[in-house]
Amino acid sequence: MTSETDIPYIGMLCWESGHVPRGLVQLESLVGNSTNPASYAYPVRFYHVKGANIHTILENPDREVLGRMIEAAKEMTTSGIRAITTSCGFNAIFQNELADALDVPVFTSSLLQVPLAQKIIGGSGEVCVITAKKAALKPAHLEAVGIRQTDKLHIYGLEACAQWSRIFSAPDEDLDIEAVRNEVVGVALQAVEQHPGMKAFVLECTDLPPFAAEIRASTGLPVFDFMTMVNYIHATLC
Repeated sequence: MTSETDIPYIGMLCWESGHVPRGLVQLESLVGNSTNPASYAYPVRFYHVKGANIHTILENPDREVLGRMIEAAKEMTTSGIRAITTSCGFNAIFQNELADALDVPVFTSSLLQVPLAQKIIGGSGEVCVITAKKAALKPAHLEAVGIRQTDKLHIYGLEACAQWSRIFSAPDEDLDIEAVRNEVVGVALQAVEQHPGMKAFVLECTDLPPFAAEIRASTGLPVFDFMTMVNYIHATLC
């Protein structure tokens, strides 16, 4: 007999299989990564969307792919899925379209937690977003997830980091994961040094939660990421 704890309440829209850079495949092996089943204390159903990849989601959001995402999400909800999420924080730009098209909660990106972080740290506090690629994170992404206050919001991209940037410049080659870990923590420390009023971090990229604990330990600040969001939403469902 299937118990309630065996039921996957959350469905995840993922990039198309075979269209993920080698470095991201390595990062997916880390517990805490959004597409690693071992990251969850509950079952999650994964759906790989045809045409979804680094180009059509992160660099140039494609509305045709959005249509496929909506179709896939509707199919999942007919089989018991009670909430929909995605495997890339840049799907924030599609938050409203997906939520309006479905009859279940939709949480596309950890960026949804930015307004929460801003509220709980008080008006004088500053929030840092660490993103996979700053140049690709547009005002439209922020607006779509309800981010209105941007004067004390600092966005740091990882594309200038030598090892991380290989995801884009050398997608068929391996990454040095420990070097990536050091780069991510280093960016967080740099943000705190440059902005002493920093009170919280939000990690946009769903590949970054495996490094969240080290950011917390190194900076002493709260860190919101994909896992804090998905665990919160799951708790509301069951």
